[in-house]
Amino acid sequence: MILAIDGPAASGKGTLAKRLAAHFGLPHLDTGLLYRGVAMALLDRGDALSDEAAAERAARTLAPALLDDPRLRERAMGEAASVVAAQPRVRAALIAFQRAFAATPGGAVLDGRDIGTVICPEADVKLFVTASPEVRAMRRALELRTRGQPADEAEILADIRIRDARDAGRADAPLRAAPDAELLDTSDLSIDEVFTKALALIAPAIRDCTHTRA
Repeated sequence: MILAIDGPAASGKGTLAKRLAAHFGLPHLDTGLLYRGVAMALLDRGDALSDEAAAERAARTLAPALLDDPRLRERAMGEAASVVAAQPRVRAALIAFQRAFAATPGGAVLDGRDIGTVICPEADVKLFVTASPEVRAMRRALELRTRGQPADEAEILADIRIRDARDAGRADAPLRAAPDAELLDTSDLSIDEVFTKALALIAPAIRDCTHTRA
């Protein structure tokens, strides 16, 4: 069973994906870390984020171990990742990595921006997780402060709006819900409520998978 979870930054999709993966005993891939990894590799080498040839090379040589680097979780790296993710050659270079992960025997949970539309259009479950920009900015600010990092909520909100426009407006694999995705707005929901609603949306697909395999 493949679970594809898409949505904008700070919508809660990553938290939900991790919890669903643990619940179903499936491996989880935060595909956003791949783009953050590419951005970090470029910055570490002193290359410009706009250098698509250098970004493609970084994507093709990305080491899985790099995804554990705590620097990837920094706010600046998220903004940098949004820049390289808009480059078609980078996205093409990372498709194979993501699809190979999705092909894990037994299934997998992947979250990102184009899982249900490009990476795994055949996924058994597609969720599009969203929330208002204001709520997402508040969540991101709280997350940063919890890590001991400074956070200006108004500045974060402005960055989120810019990233949303960039992700939705890019020519290659723009951020959008797949036609058959279930919409899950988390703006007014607790983590437990989001998880409960997600399980209810997933239940029919689980029954279908079980019936097909039987």
